[in-house]
Amino acid sequence: MRLSMLVAFFIGCALILSPVNEGCGPGRGYGTRRSPRKLTPLSYKQFSPNVAEKTLGASGRYEGKITRNSERFKELTPNYNPDIIFKDEENTGADRLMTQRCKDKLNSLAISVMNMWPGVKLRVTEGWDEDGHHSEESLHYEGRAVDITTSDRDRNKYAMLARLAVEAGFDWVYFESKAHVHCSVKSEHSVAAKTGGCFPGSAWVSLEGGGRKAVRDLQPGERVLASSESDGGGELVYSEVLSFIDRDPAARKHFYVIGAEGGARLSLTAAHLLFVTEGNCSGRAAEGELRTIFASDARPGQCVLAAGGGEGRGHRLSRVAWVRLREGRGTFAPLTRHGTLVVNGVLASCYAAVDQHGLAHWAFAPLRLLHRWTGPSRHQGDGIHWYSRVLHWAGTWLLESEHFHPWGVADSQR
Repeated sequence: MRLSMLVAFFIGCALILSPVNEGCGPGRGYGTRRSPRKLTPLSYKQFSPNVAEKTLGASGRYEGKITRNSERFKELTPNYNPDIIFKDEENTGADRLMTQRCKDKLNSLAISVMNMWPGVKLRVTEGWDEDGHHSEESLHYEGRAVDITTSDRDRNKYAMLARLAVEAGFDWVYFESKAHVHCSVKSEHSVAAKTGGCFPGSAWVSLEGGGRKAVRDLQPGERVLASSESDGGGELVYSEVLSFIDRDPAARKHFYVIGAEGGARLSLTAAHLLFVTEGNCSGRAAEGELRTIFASDARPGQCVLAAGGGEGRGHRLSRVAWVRLREGRGTFAPLTRHGTLVVNGVLASCYAAVDQHGLAHWAFAPLRLLHRWTGPSRHQGDGIHWYSRVLHWAGTWLLESEHFHPWGVADSQR
């Protein structure tokens, strides 16, 4: 009974104390939903995010045309939402067929349209294309793209319609024509659709007492090399592993491989946080120089913190020589008491998704306190930790979207 009450108490803490004190505008109260922020319409010919549609940062690569006779046809599902008008000029129902991800985003957008313009509905002019009417390798051939307007066909609304589509979670939105807006999503099974914050299973950590261990074999209760300061700037200490924020041995994801001078190579998923400095990489980082960035923002010339030895030692700066992208198996995100850990000889944060390590470490304080009372989580299953899910949900209510990684971080909670 006491344990269940403690769990309920910390869930309440997560909801009430979710990161609100940084990045908040004046007047935002604790436990209250933020005031709706002003939406900026897209400009004509603007696309969001500002990268090519079929790149990792948007909807991902083309995977091949789907026909009614192909095995992949089962990936498409019809959308019979009465709040959406489908043009269906071919009279085959093709425009209603789409991937589940596209369907979910479209249904969310339909609600936004009705809220923005009472009496107006979302209208789909093009969905899945089985007749070859689009350009080569169009995502319309995979049911991952739609062209949309409003039911009243008021072109003055389309710039804002594009913005609403971005807010609804489409992975790429293009104000392509004065007659429609183009939207697309990532593949259902693409590794690009799952960009949480993790290390590959083959990554290694340094254990107390000497030796190394692959992250996939790491157990809560073991002590690994980390930084004594939550901002990454302290001496090296051995920190207890409390649990895993995420653990999925079978997952396949894209990892950013960051190669530093001296031979260190650290692999992280796009949304994971990494400590860096800019400029001179000689000596140690001066106070205030250290900051965290998403792994997808790492660039050659930045300096990472390489471990200078065991406990009681400091870090040395090592210049990033190159950044590459590769696919790997297994995703693991250990949570240590100090919120940091040394992986493959490079200091990294335990956290992901939000752009500030200190904010994330503060938000996880109730979970660390819970484990101080109950001990490490020795029987945790695979998947996203329940506390991380709660924080993400609360954070989307209380934080501005620019604090989150832009590549569909919410999808990492799937």
